Formats: sequence, C-alpha cells, structure tokens
Amino acid sequence: MKKIKYNIIVFPGSNCDKDISHIVENIGDEYEFIWHKEKELKAPDIVVIPGGFSFGDYLRCGALAKFSNIMPAIIKYAQEGGFVLGICNGFQILTEAGLLPGALLKNNSQKFICQHQLIKVVNNNTAFSCEFQHNEVTNIPIAHMDGRYFIDKEGYKKLVDNNQIVFKYDTTNPNGSVKNIAGITNIKGNVLGMMPHPERSIITNNSKVLQMDSDKKNIQFKGLNVFRSFKKWITNLS
Repeated sequence: MKKIKYNIIVFPGSNCDKDISHIVENIGDEYEFIWHKEKELKAPDIVVIPGGFSFGDYLRCGALAKFSNIMPAIIKYAQEGGFVLGICNGFQILTEAGLLPGALLKNNSQKFICQHQLIKVVNNNTAFSCEFQHNEVTNIPIAHMDGRYFIDKEGYKKLVDNNQIVFKYDTTNPNGSVKNIAGITNIKGNVLGMMPHPERSIITNNSKVLQMDSDKKNIQFKGLNVFRSFKKWITNLS
C-alpha cells in the first residue's frame, strides 16, 4: 500500500495531535503538523482536526477555531473533494465551519464525560469505516462536555436518506445525541466528524474495562481501523 500523508492541524488547546501522529507512524504513514496560523496545507492525502479544547472552548466549542488562518484552506480542500477527519473538538469545528450539518451541544448531564464507550458501525462503506463489518460493535472511548449531537427533523431525514450516519452509540447514549449519533459524513462522504476518540482505542481484548456489558466482554478496541480504512480506501483509488 502507498504511504498516506496526513496534515494534522494544531490549535492552541489541541491535546490529541501527538496521539494522531503516533497512530500514523504505527501504520507506516507520514504526517506534518500544521499550526493554525498557517494559511496553506502541505499536500495532504487527508487532513485531521484532532480533539482537545481549541482556544479553551471559549465562546462555544470550535466557534473561535473556525476563524483561524488555516480554515479557508481546509474548507476549500474539503469542497474540492479532499478528505477531512474531525475528532471530538475537530467534529465541533467542522460543524461550526459548515462542513458538516448539525451542532454539538452540552451533554444532557451537563457534565464532562470520560469513559469507555461501545460504538456501532452502521455504515461501513466510507473512506473511514471500510475496515469494519456492518453493524460491528467496538470500544472507542469518549471524552467531552459538548458531545450531544443535534439536528432538526428535516436535517436528520437528509442524513438518513444520504446514508451519512457512520457511527452510533451502542447500548447506552452517554450524552443525549439525536438517535444515538456518534459520527457522520457530509453528503460526498469525504468529510467525517466523530465524537469518540479512535486514536485512544488501540488495545484489544481488554475484558476488564468492558464489564459494563457482560455479553460483550470480548469486544475489541478497533479505533485503528478508522485509519486503516482510509489507507485501504486511498490505495484502492490509486
């Protein structure tokens, strides 16, 4: 397979950028960190907007980041068909920038949630999920305060009609997201936003942390498959 080049965007308050770079190295690909003040991307195959607390989540999560110098280049790249992955705060930024529909609101509990979470792959025909089985359940941890995905009825219908829902929370809905939604793409399928952290899900067969559901103790941590999916997708395109 060809080497994939990642551009990892770094904002003040990003804290998962190094985690992403570790994953990229793990699967034999390449990356460059792009500081938010830069105005151009560096020939990526994919842009990743990692999790964290860009600009301290002041005003609203992602609301300040969308005005960063690098965002026009990312928006143009996505609109021209370039692949973009936004994780947690990255998902929030993508909705604020208008690259994905809907919004991320405060969790129903009004509390920060950091826990292991069962995630179901409801669409495995995307560049970010093709290494999963349809309806496969895996453990992808979450860590957020504003992770409740919201979209109105008309918008939800469009998501369903266009098969844009990729990941859903399984067994429990930790934050009150509409219809258990944990991750979506845009209509073209080249932009994905997801609240769970796949870069934190690379340990397998850890039954101890999965005792919340005794019937699913052997569920694996397969977050790496998000990145393997993209590598497979791009390789098949070339």
